[in-house]
Amino acid sequence: MTEIQSIIAAYRRAAEENVCAALATVVRVEGSAYRRPGARMLVTEDGRTIGVVSGGCLEGDVRGRAARVMRTGKPTLVRYDTTTDEDVVWGLGLGCNGVVDVLIEPANERADHLVRFLEACSNSQERAACATTIRAEGVADVALGSRVFLFPDGMVKADAGAPECATLTQINLDLRKAVRSATSFGALYEGGNLEVFIEAVEPPVALIIFGAGADAVPLVTLAQRLGWLVTVVDTHARERSHERFGDADAVVLCRPEDIGSRLTFTDSTAAVVMTHNYFHDLELLKVLLNRSLRYVGCLGPKHRTERLLSELPDVPDILDMQRLGQLHAPAGIDIGAETSSEIALSIAAEVLAVLRGRRGGSLRARQGAIHGQAPVVANGHAARPAGASLLTIVGCPAGA
Repeated sequence: MTEIQSIIAAYRRAAEENVCAALATVVRVEGSAYRRPGARMLVTEDGRTIGVVSGGCLEGDVRGRAARVMRTGKPTLVRYDTTTDEDVVWGLGLGCNGVVDVLIEPANERADHLVRFLEACSNSQERAACATTIRAEGVADVALGSRVFLFPDGMVKADAGAPECATLTQINLDLRKAVRSATSFGALYEGGNLEVFIEAVEPPVALIIFGAGADAVPLVTLAQRLGWLVTVVDTHARERSHERFGDADAVVLCRPEDIGSRLTFTDSTAAVVMTHNYFHDLELLKVLLNRSLRYVGCLGPKHRTERLLSELPDVPDILDMQRLGQLHAPAGIDIGAETSSEIALSIAAEVLAVLRGRRGGSLRARQGAIHGQAPVVANGHAARPAGASLLTIVGCPAGA
């Protein structure tokens, strides 16, 4: 179960039990921070918290402010500025040299809309996006926390209090831009008086594991812990695989040559070939390398892969640069993995790196920030939000 799925389940449970709750969302980050925009945390009045918005530094203060939001029923935007020593006054002492804006809103009809949207995203294999109002200075009838949703099926819905007319049209264009680019960003409208967080919401990672041996078990377990949708394909079609991989989201029993008709592939699917059967792997690669997958990993030494590729039919058609770029063989990041659990860790890390557009090296060797910095855009141009360097924390102190 992903963090978002855990938050959705807890939100539903609180509603069923008639327990007040508040939802905190990171809506903007400048400089260094542990979590990126879109990170969420649910706080309930009986003290439960699900999810995190930082590495543990901000959660205590957010809980206090969430309690006030639950009492008043009014959302608030809180700014945590750790670029100076002033954060020591608030008892944070982070030293991260970043600014984090957190929107805290009560569980109400507007939050219900967000939860339904996130649930639709978690049940889909298509990217979606939503626009959240985080500042509206002098913009009539636009409410803090109001949203416009672009659902995975392409449907657009807006909250009461969301921007209307021409601005809504511009927001819709930016939502579709976020879906195409898989990038979240801040956007300014109404001459810079309206600031909106445009959030690209990714579907859960879909991992298909071809092979049902003992070494596939830890990979399934790890992928499940990461919240990925895991399908195990036993190319030997053994019924006992259903029991062995009971934790997988799906177990498919079929011959390698039948996977094209039995499985659904998208351009975000990751596949790992680990049948330990040369001829099964050959048949699988014939299909997989003719699909536009994000990742295809294959176990085994390089010389084995080279032999497999040399025996594929229509080599000039299959082995173009785009298709060959999908193939990672041997699969995994070089961490000296030996045991099946270590190999699973190596493979999962490589899949994640590829999906996030990273090379998978040591962070100490990375040039620049750990996370890419998303610009704030206004009419297609980068812009600094008005008031971006104001108070250390915007909003009322916890308990006020």
